Amino acid sequence: MNFSIFGAGAWGTAMGIHLCRNGQNVTLIPRCYKQALALTSLRENQLYLPGVPLGNQIQIASEPKPALMESEVILVACPVAGLKELGQTLSKSLDSAWRAHTFLTLCKGWEAENSLPPPNYLKTQLQEHHVGVLSGPNNALEIANGKPAAIVLATQENPNAKAIQLALSNESLRVYTSNDVEGVSLGGALKNIYAIGAGICSGLDLGDNAIAAFLTRALNEMVRLGTALGGQPETFYGLSGFGDLIATSTGPWSRNRTFGNEIGKGIAVETLLKDRRTVVEGYKATHTFHGICQAQGIDAPILKETHGILFDGRPPATALQKLMNRDLKAES
Repeated sequence: MNFSIFGAGAWGTAMGIHLCRNGQNVTLIPRCYKQALALTSLRENQLYLPGVPLGNQIQIASEPKPALMESEVILVACPVAGLKELGQTLSKSLDSAWRAHTFLTLCKGWEAENSLPPPNYLKTQLQEHHVGVLSGPNNALEIANGKPAAIVLATQENPNAKAIQLALSNESLRVYTSNDVEGVSLGGALKNIYAIGAGICSGLDLGDNAIAAFLTRALNEMVRLGTALGGQPETFYGLSGFGDLIATSTGPWSRNRTFGNEIGKGIAVETLLKDRRTVVEGYKATHTFHGICQAQGIDAPILKETHGILFDGRPPATALQKLMNRDLKAES
């Protein structure tokens, strides 16, 4: 199967390496010509995935239209903030994508301007195509190195879903299918928020008991919030919910966890955000979902306190005290 991957960060590059290793035809399209030139000459993504060679079979392109001519499946691997620009680029290039049938987002966040999950937003630009999401507890470096993992492919009424599942799957990556595009997208966005919170707990040196309790209640809140926004409950107990929450909240490679950990240690949010090369998706997602909860009257105390820390200057210890002093009740 022919895949094109728009975005050559760590995750897009890792998926390209995985697909190439799996015998698929892969074209990687970086955002800028300079990066395309570097990938072509070095055969390694030294900026985002150093030390992992790009297979010689992976094609590198700098223009979307030629890359799309043979593509059947397009993976969208940009940050959520880049979706608008990339969606416009893709919609203008569709005359070349005569074989394309499915677009899958890899980004984990929320399109704030229209308050839509990434695949739903892309669908507004690509109305004649199947659009879905690929999400799960997947560290890019581990995928690139062929370590065992599992992931969810979520699309609706897509006759090509089984063929894509087979093309993506091998002995190191097990792919499950789902029709809950909203739920899988919500899990990918919300877990980043709670991973920041878990990192704050670690930075405050609260101990394993506190982090375990935090993640348990975070999952409970994620399920309540996610189902209120249209996801299916069982999705949040699966790979794209619970699985991704655990990986992102505990893995030392996690940008969101590390971001929270530094906040817990006393480093200012503004300092951490200044001159960053990589995106902490949970930061903007916290603001977006806090607004959604306020507008819809959804009770999400952990999210609320995380928002207070990130955007209102609330000391982490004060936020913790508020959570610990909430009214006592039965576990639910």
